[in-house]
Amino acid sequence: MEPDTLLHAANVSTLFVCMVLKFPQIFLLIRAKSSGGVSLNSLLLELTGFIVFVTYQMYYDYPPPTYLEYPILIAQDVVLLLLILHYDGNLRQSLFYAAVFVGGWRLLTVEKWIIDLAMSLCTLISATSKFAQLQCLWRTKDAGQVSALSWGMATYTCMGESRVYTTTVTTGDTLVLVRFVTMSLLNLWVLLTVLYYQKHSGRSKKED
Repeated sequence: MEPDTLLHAANVSTLFVCMVLKFPQIFLLIRAKSSGGVSLNSLLLELTGFIVFVTYQMYYDYPPPTYLEYPILIAQDVVLLLLILHYDGNLRQSLFYAAVFVGGWRLLTVEKWIIDLAMSLCTLISATSKFAQLQCLWRTKDAGQVSALSWGMATYTCMGESRVYTTTVTTGDTLVLVRFVTMSLLNLWVLLTVLYYQKHSGRSKKED
């Protein structure tokens, strides 16, 4: 397969998966009417990382196909955030979070050093979001409301066949590349943890 064709296929497949990536998690919360097992802190950190990342890409005029999925993911995360706040009885806090995120986004591009610093911390922020979700799973030992499908798709979009490859071919940005490799490994860790607890929960129900 020609490199340009492979690059286009990787971009299209990543965009397509990201268009529905959070849907399984959203539908699972709506059906259960509970956010049990889903970490609010993890979601807030992930949303922060997404906003920093897409702002960095746009600031340096990177090709849109390399980050086009992120506005879609941000919109889906906002829906998830509203659902979690609603089911936790804290929907009023959404106004506070909206003000913080919008204000932070505007601040990122005030000076070049700010966006560069934010991007250098982006991988740490996103990694911390995964550990927050892992911690939530370890504490509750319950993955009932956590979608393994969403985490599986998240793992794919960061792995070599998608964003690691497209970043290497198009921009070669080391910061971005390190972020995708790190996120691939951490997403896979969360996925395996979710599957473990779901399997364990299934066995417990059968025994009961």
